Amino acid sequence: MQLRITGLTATALGAGLFAPGMAAAQTLDVTLTIPRLTVAEYHRPYVAIWLEKEGGPAKTLAVFYDSDMKNNEGTKWLRDIRQWWRVSGRTMKFPAAGVTGATKAPGTHKLSFKPQLAPGNYTLVVEAAREVGGRELLRLPFALPKGGTARAAGTSELGAVTLTVKR
Repeated sequence: MQLRITGLTATALGAGLFAPGMAAAQTLDVTLTIPRLTVAEYHRPYVAIWLEKEGGPAKTLAVFYDSDMKNNEGTKWLRDIRQWWRVSGRTMKFPAAGVTGATKAPGTHKLSFKPQLAPGNYTLVVEAAREVGGRELLRLPFALPKGGTARAAGTSELGAVTLTVKR
């Protein structure tokens, strides 16, 4: 008996069969608050959101920067998001489809990601840097397949950040 599997068949059967050790499909819902600051010169922060796994490479989920500048000049200041730049940013090409976007105004923003992740311990990292402002980094640890909710609160450039891991 011959069994022929096409790309469509593999997709229909589900990635779990062909990627052993992967957790069941999960969604990472992130609620990010950018505080309204009363300063003389306000610029929207550049923000990077990424995942770190113990013993594994970082995976960038989102980067918000001034993507509308001519000649892609907004990328010049991405290195100010220092921790992200060191672990992942310097190797990326911009703009990155599905990852990069414009800076966000003060307020609460809801984001949803569906990364393929193996079971294990992870940290969602959110870093913000603002021109003529400061920097702030928040870490939200979580485990798969357990999931749940993690919260952190910033003190300057970031407000409350909530991560909900759904199966």
